[in-house]
Amino acid sequence: MGRRGRIAIVAVVLILVGFVFLRGPTPHITLKPETLYSIGIVNITNTMITSWIVVILMVAGVFLMTRRWELVPRGAQNVLEAILEAFYNLVTGIAGEKNGRRFFPVVATIFFFILFANWLSLTPVFNAIGLGQEEESGFVMKQVDLGPIPVTYTTFSGPGHWGGETIEEDDPQAAQKVEEEKEKGNFVGELKPFLRSVNTDLNTPLALAIISAIAVEFWGISALGFGTYGRKFFNVGGIVGGMRHLSFGQFGRGIIDFFVGFLEFISETVRLVSFTFRLFGNMFAGEVVILMFTFLFPLLFPLVFYGLEMFVGIIQAFIFATLTLVFGMMAVSHGGPHPEEAEATGHTPEAA
Repeated sequence: MGRRGRIAIVAVVLILVGFVFLRGPTPHITLKPETLYSIGIVNITNTMITSWIVVILMVAGVFLMTRRWELVPRGAQNVLEAILEAFYNLVTGIAGEKNGRRFFPVVATIFFFILFANWLSLTPVFNAIGLGQEEESGFVMKQVDLGPIPVTYTTFSGPGHWGGETIEEDDPQAAQKVEEEKEKGNFVGELKPFLRSVNTDLNTPLALAIISAIAVEFWGISALGFGTYGRKFFNVGGIVGGMRHLSFGQFGRGIIDFFVGFLEFISETVRLVSFTFRLFGNMFAGEVVILMFTFLFPLLFPLVFYGLEMFVGIIQAFIFATLTLVFGMMAVSHGGPHPEEAEATGHTPEAA
């Protein structure tokens, strides 16, 4: 038997051992982030804590890599400069030097925040360590005291309990089983993980989409002026000109321009929804896939999906940042009014 055959046999054995003996309880999957602590009306969720950690780690990493800034970069500084230069060249290659310098801070911040948050969520501490919340059903956890700190942990599976020890909510004897487990000193409830991917919380992709939209509108207004940019959405010049000159053709074109502007406004609003759910949907689905395959095959097999999620993480960050860049270019390159509209509103080249 060749080397590849032996590797394949070892891999299959590890997968089977994990499937039989190392599976934990069935994962509890929820859309809403878990609240760990409340301060008045403010709920501190696990995704909120993760976002703070992402920002702190990014700031600390940049500080450590650039604290000894040198004219000729080397080591970590060289890596950081190479990454930023490559991304800067990408932005300026699409938007040009002038617009690229304006767009780069926002586009780069969005890209690296999403990328780092997505990749950080693939570390083993996510969705595995947290607070136990007592319930009338759920995981059956062993409980021990490490000094003053009570610690609960779930047991692995085995031939007698394929999914770990759990008490289902629809079990008619659930209350009795819970009491029996409590008498044994066990803990019954759900795990509220300390850390969860920020992009599986709908609020984070929505916030990023709003930031992207605000940046795009700001770039458009600052480049074209409020009036010119506003006529992209509320274009009534053709209607006014047609009524003033009693021109049915100009009035008809004005109606079409107004309708096109209304569609532009709708597309700007729908963009928030598409940005939000594209990122949220992909990252939440990836988290569910990893949780389920880690539950089914704890050894070796989940590595395939971790690799896939690393690829998805960078692709989603790139798509979000690139679309922000493209929409920014569309905003600053909006053309001027039609000749009839310019005559009606007085914005002719001679008047300018």
